[in-house]
Amino acid sequence: MSAVLLGQSYFLRFDPKLWRAMQPYAPLGTLIAASCLRQRGFDVALFDAMLARDESEWEAAVERHRPRYAVLFEDNFNYLSKMCLLRMRQAAFTMIRSARRHGATVLVCGSDATDHAAAYLEAGAQLVIHGEGEATLGEALAALDGGGDLARVAGLTIAPQLAGGDEALRTPPRPVLRDLDALPFPAWDLVDVERYRRLWLARHGYFSMNLVATRGCPYHCNWCAKPIWGQTYHMRSPENVADELAELRARYRPDHLWFADDILGLKRGWMAEFAAAVAARGARTPFKCLSRADLLGRRGEVESLARAGCDIVWIGAESGSQKILDAMEKGTTVEQIRAAAQKVHEAGMRIGFFLQFGYPGETREDLELTRALVRDCRPDEIGMSVSYPLPGTPFYRRVEAELGAKRNWVDSEDLDMMYRGPFPTAFYRQLHRVVSKEFRAQLAADELRRALSRPQRLRPAHLRRAAALAYHHLTLPWARRQLERRARLPHRGLGPLAGAMSP
Repeated sequence: MSAVLLGQSYFLRFDPKLWRAMQPYAPLGTLIAASCLRQRGFDVALFDAMLARDESEWEAAVERHRPRYAVLFEDNFNYLSKMCLLRMRQAAFTMIRSARRHGATVLVCGSDATDHAAAYLEAGAQLVIHGEGEATLGEALAALDGGGDLARVAGLTIAPQLAGGDEALRTPPRPVLRDLDALPFPAWDLVDVERYRRLWLARHGYFSMNLVATRGCPYHCNWCAKPIWGQTYHMRSPENVADELAELRARYRPDHLWFADDILGLKRGWMAEFAAAVAARGARTPFKCLSRADLLGRRGEVESLARAGCDIVWIGAESGSQKILDAMEKGTTVEQIRAAAQKVHEAGMRIGFFLQFGYPGETREDLELTRALVRDCRPDEIGMSVSYPLPGTPFYRRVEAELGAKRNWVDSEDLDMMYRGPFPTAFYRQLHRVVSKEFRAQLAADELRRALSRPQRLRPAHLRRAAALAYHHLTLPWARRQLERRARLPHRGLGPLAGAMSP
C-alpha cells in the first residue's frame, strides 16, 4: 500500500525551558498510530520532531521518503500538545505547507487541530481528525487509497476540495476505543533510541522511556480540556501493560520509565495486580506517574505503587487553599494532599506537586496557603503554572470575554496571564521565581541536614548543595521585594488587592 510519513510538530528546541531540562521522550501517540497503520499494510516512516533542529528537517524527510500521505499525528500523551503552544502551531503550519508543496495529501490529528480545524485547513491540511485518531486515520487512508467515500468515515473534517463542495464537511464523531489491549505496542523501531539514551545519560546519568496504561480522565476539573478522549477513562489490563514493560526492558534496557497517563491506576485493585504482573515477569523498573491525592489515600494504593517500582508520583495539588480547590471543582481537599505526601514519603517514594496560580478569586491569603503547603509537605519536586484558558472548558467560557488576541502561550516559559487574573503577568512570573527559590533552598537544607547527620557519607555534591543554599538565601530577600513591587503594578484598570505577602 501507499507510503505514509508520520510526524508531529512538538520540537523540544522551540521550548527553551524544557530544552534546558533535557528530558526528551519520543512521541508515543505517534508511534502507536504508526503501528496501527502497519497492521493495515501501509509503508510507514517517522519524522521525530522532538530532537530535530527545525522544520527544515521535516522538509528533508518529505523529500527523502516522497510519501503519498503526510500525517501530523500529535502525541496526545504530551500535556504540552494539549496546551497548544503557539510556536508549535506555527511549526505545524509550516510543515503542512511544505508537504503540500511536495505533492503529499496532508492529514492532521491532535488537540489543537480538533479545537481549530478551520485554521489547519486554511494552512493547507486536507483532512482533520477529531479526537482519538488511530481508527479514523486508518479508515481515512484506506478510503483515499482505494477510492472510498470519506464522508462515511467518522471523526473527520474534510476540506472542500476533497468533500466535493464549497464548504468543509464534518462527519459524525467517532466513539472512543474501549478495548485498549487490542492496540499494538508502539513502533519503537522507527525511533533513534540510542540518541535519546545518549542525551539522558549525559544530562541525568540514566535513561528513561515512556509508556501509557490508560486513556482519558473522568474527573471534572473545570480548567482541564479533554479534546481527545472527552470525559471518558479506559484502562489496559495490568498483564498487557506488564508485557509491554517487559518488552521495553528486553529490547532497549531503560533505567527508568514515565507513565504518561493523566491518572495511573484509577480502578481499585489495578495497581496491586500490575505490581504482581511486573514481579512475575521480573520486569520491575523505577518509574514516575501521575495520580490524585484522594486516590493515594485508598488502602493499599501507595504500597502497591511502591511494589510496582514507582520512584516518584505527581499529583495536581494546585493550591493550598480549599476555597480555590472548590472553585476549580478539583474534587480533593487540602487535608488529602497533606496526607498523601506523608504516606508517599513513609513508603520510601518521592512526591511531586503541580501548582497553579492566578485562578479567578485567588487572594494573597490563598497564595500564602499554597506556599505554606509546599513548606509543610516538603514535596521532592514542584511544577508551577498560571491558570490557562483551554477551549471547551467551563473556565474558558468564564473568562472568554476578557481574552485578547493572544490565546496561547508561545512556549512553556511564557506564563502570560491571558485573562484578567487577580494580579498582572509580571507578578506571577516573579512569584514563580520566589517559590522556586524557596523550594530549592528547602531541598538543599534538607539534604545537607541528612548528610551532616552521617558525616562519613559527605560527598562533593553536598558542597554544591551548600553553595546553592547560600545563594538562594542571599537572593530571596531581593526576589521577595521585587514580588511586592510587581504586585502594585497597574493591572488592566484594576488596583492591587489588599494585604501584604509575608516573607
